[in-house]
Amino acid sequence: MRVNAYAAPAAGQPLAPTTIERREVGANDVLIDIEYAGICHSDIHTVNGDWGPQPFPLVPGHEIVGRVTEVGSGVSRHQVGDRVGVGCMVNSCGECDRCASGDEQYCVQGMVGTYAATDRDGTTTQGGYSTHVVVDADHVLSIPESLDAAAATPLLCAGITTYSPLKHWNAGPGKKVAVVGLGGLGHMAVQIAHAMGAEVTVLSQSLKKQEDGLRLGADHYFATSDPDTFEALAESFDLVINTVSARIDVSAYLGLLDVNGALVNVGAPAEPLDVNVFALLSNRRSFSGSMIGGIAETQEMLDFCAEHGIASEVEVIRADQVNEAYERVLASDVRYRFVIDASTLD
Repeated sequence: MRVNAYAAPAAGQPLAPTTIERREVGANDVLIDIEYAGICHSDIHTVNGDWGPQPFPLVPGHEIVGRVTEVGSGVSRHQVGDRVGVGCMVNSCGECDRCASGDEQYCVQGMVGTYAATDRDGTTTQGGYSTHVVVDADHVLSIPESLDAAAATPLLCAGITTYSPLKHWNAGPGKKVAVVGLGGLGHMAVQIAHAMGAEVTVLSQSLKKQEDGLRLGADHYFATSDPDTFEALAESFDLVINTVSARIDVSAYLGLLDVNGALVNVGAPAEPLDVNVFALLSNRRSFSGSMIGGIAETQEMLDFCAEHGIASEVEVIRADQVNEAYERVLASDVRYRFVIDASTLD
């Protein structure tokens, strides 16, 4: 079937309306009528060529919420009419040890991204800035009906990207967690860490979002532009989640960690980051990274957010506003995620 979409024709070029072909629904496939598609900073990096050559023309979007309109003959976990979601991956080998343990995002053969990737049938995946998508049923999530559909959309990337490291590094009662940046990822990290029971501190360049940070669940809020911040907070945290997609002074942030503390990068800057090894040796600190989460963990995150009333704060836009939205994301002019109303693609 041919469906309406918005695509980037080439690196750095404005997105424009187009049509793309979706495959027929196979035995283990689900056809989704897309209601909302989130805009992630990763979309912008990809279409601008920041992360290398891409298979243009390219339809971005890996935060997708919609309704099931058709299921394959072998599908039992999803039914027509179900509210479902699709995140950053649409396939994996399903056979390696990592897939078997629920870490499909680290599949030995390489997980298949929701866009700009080669699917198992050899076709190039196209993302959620479109009216419909066909996805392998094992990579489709159930979206709790208690969550607002638009506000739930960014959970498929921003939510799981922050939930996974918070869980892995045992954020909870008695733990002090710092979140670097209060943007699309950061505002989710604050809510989730707070709901897990941790003492949460926001480290932002300025104090202009302090009121938001405290409202979202932060206990403390500091400006990193103030050099006294790093001295005052030295050796204070068990875990620091860095959500920004720009260069930071890694060694300075490592200095904020207590013994056995971890600095975990979930933001993905295009440039390499420098690390002073002595900042790691002191206090047996670690500098790590984390990429989204597996399918089971993503479903766990969605259910956790529904239980605790957690959602993204979003600005819903028409499809023809996507290029303006990209510019506003780069200017940090959104609180906190843009979500495309897919009905405006018809």
